[in-house]
Amino acid sequence: MKELIENKEYKNWLVELKTKIKTSQIKAALNVNSELIRLYWEIGKMITEKQKAVSWGSKIIEQTAKDLKAEFVDLDGFSRSNLYAMRNFYLFYNEFITIVHPMGGQLENNKFKDEIVKFNQIVQQVAGQFENKDNLFILTLIPWKHHLTILSKIKNLNEAFFYIKETISNNWSRSILEIHIERDLYQRQGQAVTNFKITLPEYQSDLANEILKDPYNFNFLTLEKNVRELELEKQLVANITQFLLELGKGFAYMGRQFLLKVGTKEYKLDLLFYHVKLKCYIVIELKTKEFEPEFVGKLNFYLSAIDELVKGTTDNSTIGILMCKTKNNLNVEFALKDVNKPIGVSEFTFNELPTQIKSAMPTIEELEQEILKNID
Repeated sequence: MKELIENKEYKNWLVELKTKIKTSQIKAALNVNSELIRLYWEIGKMITEKQKAVSWGSKIIEQTAKDLKAEFVDLDGFSRSNLYAMRNFYLFYNEFITIVHPMGGQLENNKFKDEIVKFNQIVQQVAGQFENKDNLFILTLIPWKHHLTILSKIKNLNEAFFYIKETISNNWSRSILEIHIERDLYQRQGQAVTNFKITLPEYQSDLANEILKDPYNFNFLTLEKNVRELELEKQLVANITQFLLELGKGFAYMGRQFLLKVGTKEYKLDLLFYHVKLKCYIVIELKTKEFEPEFVGKLNFYLSAIDELVKGTTDNSTIGILMCKTKNNLNVEFALKDVNKPIGVSEFTFNELPTQIKSAMPTIEELEQEILKNID
C-alpha cells in the first residue's frame, strides 16, 4: 500500500476525488438524497475507471477509504465497505443507464431491450412530479440504504427496477422492502389467474391484475396442515397488520363473516375489503383445499349481492379473490371463462406446524374434558 501512497498518479486522482466530494457538500451538504446518490455514482465510476486504467486492484479502495476518512473526519459514508458498494452500484447499473433514453423510445436489438421498456414505464409513472429526468434520476429517488439492500439480494435489472418502482410508489421503509424481497414479490405480483380483461374496463383491469399475487405468502402464520377455513380466517384477522402488508397498499379491512341477506336467507362472506385506488369492494374467499369450479359460482353470487346491496353509486364493480391451497391453472381458466363478474384465483402458503409439536398438543376433546374436570 505504501507504493500507492507515494504514487503521483494516485495523489492527483485523490485530489480530483476530494474536490468532487467538496463540491457536492457545497451543493447539498450531503443531506439531500439525490445529490448523495449522484456523488456515490461518481465515486463508483472513478474507482472503476481507475482500476481498469491502472493495475491497482482492491488496493485503491483500501487506501482511498483511509485517505477520505482522514480528510473528511466529520462525514460518514466513506468506509471501505461503502466504497466497494459504490463501485458495485455503478457496475450493476452503468451499462444499462448509459444507453437508456429516459423520456423517449427504446433502443432496438440490444440485450437490455426488455429492461429499457420497463425502465421507461417506471419513468412515465413517476417523472411527472420531478423536474430532473436524466437517465440517472430514477436511482436518486430511493435512499442509499435501500440501494444496499437491493444490491445485496438482487442480481437481475428488471427485478431491481421493479423494487425501486414499488419503493417509490408505496413509500416503503427499508425493513418493508426487505420483507417483500424475502417473500419474492417480484415473482408473485400479477400472477393470479383472472378474468379481469373481459369483465373490467382496461384502466381498471391493469391495476386490478397488478394488485393480485400468486401465491399469497402467509408464512407469518404457523398452522396445522389440514387447518379449517374458519381458523385460517381468524388467524389472518388476528394478524391483520401482516395480512394487509401481504395484500398490498390500498386495501382497507371491512370485516370478516360479513352478513348478507338475500331474500329469506342469510350468507356470510369470509372477508370483505375496500380498495381505495380501485374504488371498489373486494370479497376474499378462503378454501383450504384444491380449487373446484363450484367455488367460482358461489363467489360470483356474493359479488352480485355486494353490488346490489352494499355498493354505492360512485363505487366500481366489486372484485372477488378466491384463495385456495392448490389449483390447476387450466381448470381455473375454464371455470372463469363465461363468468361475468371480475374474479381472480390464487394459491396461498403458510408455515405448517411440525408433526412432533402437533402430536404433543392436546386435542379439542381433551381440552374440553380437562375444563369439565375443573368445573366439577
